[in-house]
Amino acid sequence: MRISRLFVWLLVLALVGAGGFLAWRRFGATPQVAVVAVKRGSVAEVVYATGVVEPTRWAKVIAYQRKRIVDICDCEGKTVKAGDVLARLDDTEEKANVAELEARRALLKNDVDRVSGLYKLNAATKTALDQAITALREYDARIEARKQKMADLVLRAPIDGVVLKREGHIGDMAGTGVNDALFWVGKPKPLRIDADVNEEDMPRVKVGQKVLLRHDGFPGQALEAAVDDITPKGDPQTKTFRVYLALPNETPLRIGMSVEANIVIAARENALVVPAEAIFNGAVDRVADGVVARTPVKTGVRGVRLVEVLAGLDEGARVISPARRDLKDGARVRASGP
Repeated sequence: MRISRLFVWLLVLALVGAGGFLAWRRFGATPQVAVVAVKRGSVAEVVYATGVVEPTRWAKVIAYQRKRIVDICDCEGKTVKAGDVLARLDDTEEKANVAELEARRALLKNDVDRVSGLYKLNAATKTALDQAITALREYDARIEARKQKMADLVLRAPIDGVVLKREGHIGDMAGTGVNDALFWVGKPKPLRIDADVNEEDMPRVKVGQKVLLRHDGFPGQALEAAVDDITPKGDPQTKTFRVYLALPNETPLRIGMSVEANIVIAARENALVVPAEAIFNGAVDRVADGVVARTPVKTGVRGVRLVEVLAGLDEGARVISPARRDLKDGARVRASGP
């Protein structure tokens, strides 16, 4: 019986002691914080964008009418000249319409000749002659319009270049939608990136800025471009602006590839830097001899991970990172880190 009571008392004491220790750790112990040393390094402020690689000069070839393809060139990857025939669409209906209009025109021409002869003999009025000539001219215009529609069924290269891509085969229907292009013709070099930039970032983007690119097909490879042109008007629906990034001729990127771009707004080498997460309300918590000293800092270039410190800290100073909002100036802490 005495052993059971002793065991109970020991258990109670152990629980009280454990509770006291936990309370001390929670409310009385000096908090432990992670610190980093202020050091020198490179920092860059960038604007993120995404885009697609395309030729600087290129054009789509789209059918104006929904017709069946009766002939198409085997010219993908080959050089063409402006005006070269790329494909022919079925023009049977258009030829029949032109033949019908030309037959009617022949009758109207005979009428003009007949009325003109009568007019010379004072056997017809000037009004009758004018009406016959007007009817003939009307059919001339109709025939010309039909011939133009028939000519539109012959798809030609709009510019000198290379057939970058061909869609469709003989027997397929050629559409008239903006995404129904049969051919893409352009110059393989130079290339550029058609990129989208959020409208809130646009005030910082300027022509000539350096751009760092990333593509999963080239891991670890340095890919660069430069801001070449900016469209004056943005898209109010997507809230983006189109920015063209010029690529060097030796770029390994290929037409149609999608890339991520970081437009370098500002960059510093050998700058005094701290982690961005260490700054809160324009200050950092510096730790010296286990005591927190809240220190206002003047910052410069703000990168994604690092921020340049222009004033307020010396190299080697230890600061809390990430910042602890629950700590007060002068609080005692246990630092872990360098």
